[in-house]
Amino acid sequence: MCGRYTLSNPRGSFSETPDIDVRFLAEFVETGWLKPRFNIAPTQDVPVITNEGSRRIERMRWGLVPFWAKDVKIGSRMINARGETVAEKPAFRASFKSKRCLIPATGFYEWRREGKSKTPMLIRLKGGGYFSMAGLYDRWKDPDGNIVSSCTIITTGPNELMSSIHDRMPVILPEEAEAAWINLEVNSVDELKPFIRPFPAASMEAYEVSAAVNSARNEGPELIEPVAAGRLPGF
Repeated sequence: MCGRYTLSNPRGSFSETPDIDVRFLAEFVETGWLKPRFNIAPTQDVPVITNEGSRRIERMRWGLVPFWAKDVKIGSRMINARGETVAEKPAFRASFKSKRCLIPATGFYEWRREGKSKTPMLIRLKGGGYFSMAGLYDRWKDPDGNIVSSCTIITTGPNELMSSIHDRMPVILPEEAEAAWINLEVNSVDELKPFIRPFPAASMEAYEVSAAVNSARNEGPELIEPVAAGRLPGF
């Protein structure tokens, strides 16, 4: 699964707002709310890139609430969508065809099990940098008529790097595939399924980080600092 991730400005200081509008050629719908994040957790607001006529950066709740849901609480169980079944599951199949998005990130966390203990690991592109996770979104209307926009991250099996950490990883899209993923004129399952595959391990790196990341209440650039001797061999 993917239950925590980071989004900061890899080309500037960690205090600078992520310039995802430049990297993803998109326009912010709402400004002034995005800031560097080092421990993004489910149910929090995250930036999502949609393409309903033009590329826009929208603020959405992490944890998809299907349009037909009776309660917003269902979203806490919908933070990930398994790529193997995303085209069939009632919560995701409509969005898979017509509401696909990019979820920008600079890294994600996973916990490597070692006996009875779990070690937090940060996984990112080699050398850092932005990447996009394949996502879905939906819009739900609450009883008062307010629209709640929400999203989920699609996951797949691990690549060679991730297999020593966890049995799942987010679907990371190659930069050249991003436009096609959010092209909503593409809605055939046969055309979409090839996107759902592990990202090449040779382009990624992973290292151990502080156990402080275990609590979603903790935040700050110190969370992504490597623990000595905690880096995995390169691929």
